[in-house]
Amino acid sequence: MNKAELIEVVASRIDTSKKEASEAVQAVVDAITEAVAKGQKVSISGFGVFERADRAARTYRAPSTGEAIRKAASAVPRFRPGGDFKASVSGETPAEHAKKVTEPAKRAAAKATAPAKKAAASASATASAATATASAAAATAATAATSAATKATAPAKKAAGKATAPVKKAPAKKAPAKKATATTTAKKAPAKKATTAKATTAKKAPAKKAATTKKTTAKKAPAKKSAAAAAPAAEAAPAAE
Repeated sequence: MNKAELIEVVASRIDTSKKEASEAVQAVVDAITEAVAKGQKVSISGFGVFERADRAARTYRAPSTGEAIRKAASAVPRFRPGGDFKASVSGETPAEHAKKVTEPAKRAAAKATAPAKKAAASASATASAATATASAAAATAATAATSAATKATAPAKKAAGKATAPVKKAPAKKAPAKKATATTTAKKAPAKKATTAKATTAKKAPAKKAATTKKTTAKKAPAKKSAAAAAPAAEAAPAAE
């Protein structure tokens, strides 16, 4: 298809005259050419990209003579076809083309994000380990603080116990007073017993005297009168009681 045929196709599709279609096609070509000549990139979605490529100066040899030829730097136009254009030329459906385009992109994204995921997992593990270490350190510090507080307060508690011990034992000194009372009572008790013993002795004394009297009378009296003397003595004993 040449330019004239292209103009006819455009005129038939937009339902216009060939003159208007020719002007439209020429306007598009001129706009692309001017932009690429200025070094700009013209991208038509789905169709392709028109751009300028700069080539550095180089030396090459002529194939026929082998002579070295120096070529100066230059700029050439370049066209990179778009995905839809490639798919249409190769006979692929839009779905197949989209899958072919997206799969490499997904793979690239997965490769790009893999280090980030590993780094995030490593950071999470490090954070967990740091948290566990911090918790253990806090527990150790709390235990050490508790032990230190216990050791610090132990002397104070002992001193307080020693200070309060005499106060508690002071009332116990009154106990001997009770014992003294008991001793006094015990000492007084024999007095009663002594009185009782004296009374008993007093009561029994006449009996002994009576018995002595009986013996004396018995010795002095004749044998016949001993029985008569014994009877009044027996009666006198109860009277003494």
